[in-house]
Amino acid sequence: MKDFEGRTAVVTGAASGIGRALCAKFGALGMNVVMADIEAGALEAAEREIDAPTLAVETDVSDADAVESLAVRSFDHFGPVHLLCNNAGVFTGGSIWDAPLSDYQWLMNVNVWGVVHGIRSFVPRMIEHGEPAHVVNTSSMAGLTAMPYAGIYHMTKHAVIGLSECLYHELRLANAQVNASVLCPEMIATRIHHAERNRPAGLAGDPASAAGNVARELVHKAIAEGVESGIPPARIADRVVAAIRDERFYILAEDAWRDTCNGRLDDVRAARNPTLRPPVE
Repeated sequence: MKDFEGRTAVVTGAASGIGRALCAKFGALGMNVVMADIEAGALEAAEREIDAPTLAVETDVSDADAVESLAVRSFDHFGPVHLLCNNAGVFTGGSIWDAPLSDYQWLMNVNVWGVVHGIRSFVPRMIEHGEPAHVVNTSSMAGLTAMPYAGIYHMTKHAVIGLSECLYHELRLANAQVNASVLCPEMIATRIHHAERNRPAGLAGDPASAAGNVARELVHKAIAEGVESGIPPARIADRVVAAIRDERFYILAEDAWRDTCNGRLDDVRAARNPTLRPPVE
């Protein structure tokens, strides 16, 4: 997909962070922008900042019916959708054997099922309209690495990469006019360390247990410090647009996370035990 002017983009997790930056970038390129997020107030505020035709839809990406409704409204409002960014994501940390099932369920519901629902509701329609189109699924450099005390997050992001790679191959075999990319950012200045604000009440963790979990406290502190010094989301939006224009699948970090990823790949190639290589600049 080379032409953005007058086309339509749909972005989930649009009210903050990378999603908000993607919406601003796509709007600046002359696109219609459909903004989806579970946070109604933040979504309304973000929409006011976009200088482009917009449609804001409060959406829980973990709900298949809600994402299907998002697709129907998007196509009804603007016509064909040319760019889909399955971007919504959440984080929590701690030891994988101590984590409550609700942690697993919450991250799987948003980080994995949110992407699945987006693919199932939008991709058939994008193939059917026959115009050049692109899907960008947000994973993370966590999807290409493995760090302790963030195992659930890593698991979900690995799943997004595998799913996206299969999507890429299947679109090619179908001779579809739809391309695909997977976005794997490093530490970005977002609000992911405040993801608990959107955690469903039915999947709430145990506050007493969380407060006494040293591993959980350490990783959440590290994430908070990392995002505070993280790169601006606008740089990620620039990377995404460049990758779409170049028809490039992997959209990767530009820092020490690449070295950590390469070290893991070396372990796999050599069939040796995993080496712990935290990303260090």
